[in-house]
Amino acid sequence: MSEDYRSELLKEFGFEEEVGEIIIKGFEKTGFPVPIRVHRLSWEVYDLSLEEPYFWMLDYFKENFHFIEKIEDTFAAAENSAFFGVTQQRLGAQQDKVSQFLAAMGKMIKELFQMVRELRIIDERLTYYDEAEKQLDKPVYQRSKSSEITLKGLFVDLVQGGGKSAASVYGMARELEFITLPDLFFDAPPFKNEHELDEHIKALSENFNRNVIRVLQRHLRQFMEWKRRTHQEHKNRRRFQLQYLWQHFEIIKMYLNWIKPYLRHVARLTMKEKSISSADIVSAFEGSMLDIEFLAYKKKDDAYGCVLVTFNYRTRPEMKVVQDGYQRGPVHIGKMVVHTRAYAWTKKQFDNYKKLKEKETLLLMGEVSASVQKAMEALGEELDNYLAEARGDMEHKGSKKEEKTVQKSFMEKFFGDFYTPKKKGFDSGKSAKELKQEAAARNKAIEEFKGHVNFHTWNALHIFKKAHRMIAW
Repeated sequence: MSEDYRSELLKEFGFEEEVGEIIIKGFEKTGFPVPIRVHRLSWEVYDLSLEEPYFWMLDYFKENFHFIEKIEDTFAAAENSAFFGVTQQRLGAQQDKVSQFLAAMGKMIKELFQMVRELRIIDERLTYYDEAEKQLDKPVYQRSKSSEITLKGLFVDLVQGGGKSAASVYGMARELEFITLPDLFFDAPPFKNEHELDEHIKALSENFNRNVIRVLQRHLRQFMEWKRRTHQEHKNRRRFQLQYLWQHFEIIKMYLNWIKPYLRHVARLTMKEKSISSADIVSAFEGSMLDIEFLAYKKKDDAYGCVLVTFNYRTRPEMKVVQDGYQRGPVHIGKMVVHTRAYAWTKKQFDNYKKLKEKETLLLMGEVSASVQKAMEALGEELDNYLAEARGDMEHKGSKKEEKTVQKSFMEKFFGDFYTPKKKGFDSGKSAKELKQEAAARNKAIEEFKGHVNFHTWNALHIFKKAHRMIAW
């Protein structure tokens, strides 16, 4: 990640960037928020594994702080080193798995579009059937004909073959000169049963030719039976398609859950670009660079006392660890630089820093999840409605249960930590006096934490130097 992008991230989350060591043209920015206090220790030991100092420092902060969270764990290795070869083999295996899952997910998401489209078409057809069925409660000649005419048009085009077929309504009018047949067929109202059809035919027989009436009765009876059977068929097909859509969606969700750990592994095994381009890494040497960062913190009244401990290693990995059933493992020998930075943050600042690190370290995962999320959202609200109906959880609009579920959207439940919700306003519902009291308690806790983190930021490195026989004063 470039320095400019890191600076932009800090500004995005409301942090002022720390200025560090002096360089030729001025001060170099470190890419960290401005701390209360910062201490730096540089230690180079040729014949000592550098895992021990890390765990010594980790144990110290575990004793003095309530919570420890690892924020960053990245590395880079020289291209010709044995460490590089081992990690690339493992990375290749993880990438193969990711590509397989993504290919399967892409195919299934494409099929999801087709399923939703088919359900839309079925719903459109069922609208005509339902509207025509509602008219059956009215007297015969007061019933609306619009939906019935639409269904009759589908019947003539799809079942009878349209005007090209001589046996259709239009074909008989053209070939056998039953000119009035199409008008009589489409003008007939919806019929509840065969008795209403016969009564309608008797009323027409007084004014029209018997042959025309006979053919009209055949077509109307055939249409009635087609409408009744296809209506039930569309209902069954819709129910089956809903269940199939739900099953298909659950499989996509399962693939997404499977792919999450592989994406994390790929992000961790991917070399840090900044370290690879560093002058400390030479492709012909057995060298590597590691960056580890953890956050130790206490919290009280929405105030957080934090110490950010950053390890920067420049090491020579030796593949010495050989155990039965395991591959070779590296022992890192070389130089270590430790920074301890003290912060007294509000809850918002604390959450913003964690979000900043997640956005930085899980950038690859975020791009993949965003593409899947956008594909799902492109389907619109219909997908949510169909899936909710398939689960049998459709609620009336404005119900209390629906108001409770609005707090966590369906997409957020599906994607979990992959989902990026849209920002909304928040009203705590508290009075101005209560908010003022909370702010005063938070500010008091922040002032108390400043002294605590100040002391441990210095004391950790001071005791570390004494424990490792360095000069300390």
